[in-house]
Amino acid sequence: MSEKTSPRVAVFTGTFDPITLGHLDVIKRGRLLFDELVVGIGINPNKQSLFNIDERVALARQVVAPFSNVRVEAFEELTVQFVRRIGARIILRGLRTLTDMEYEFSMTLTNNRLDPEIETVFLMADGEYSHVSSSLIKQVASFGGGAALDRFVPLELIRPILDKIRTLNP
Repeated sequence: MSEKTSPRVAVFTGTFDPITLGHLDVIKRGRLLFDELVVGIGINPNKQSLFNIDERVALARQVVAPFSNVRVEAFEELTVQFVRRIGARIILRGLRTLTDMEYEFSMTLTNNRLDPEIETVFLMADGEYSHVSSSLIKQVASFGGGAALDRFVPLELIRPILDKIRTLNP
């Protein structure tokens, strides 16, 4: 396939524990910019996960099922290694705050040193979701805010989140 006709594949990586409406906003918008968008769900050893990797993949697949050009894959390697392995050259990232920008800038420079042929593209978070994080979701759910979760996560994830919280904090 020539460079002109090759599909544009982007990868949106994260731990997605759980996937939030902010993540979903980036996915919805990103899928319109690329021929294929791969949601790469990784393991971050510095974070305590609510859901295991298989559960996160299953939940994400459920949420992105309506989008024909979006698929979900787990990975346990450096992001640039994952991107290369699946044949992509673009990393898609969402930005919520200036703090995100500092972190993402550092990661982009590192990824560029590891593989200069991989580009990073940023989408600004919708203002409605700029404060939403997976950590916030876990906190709200843990302290009895289950009724408010629909403001932060897709509806189909509310029950699994509350059930998981209940099993961890009986």
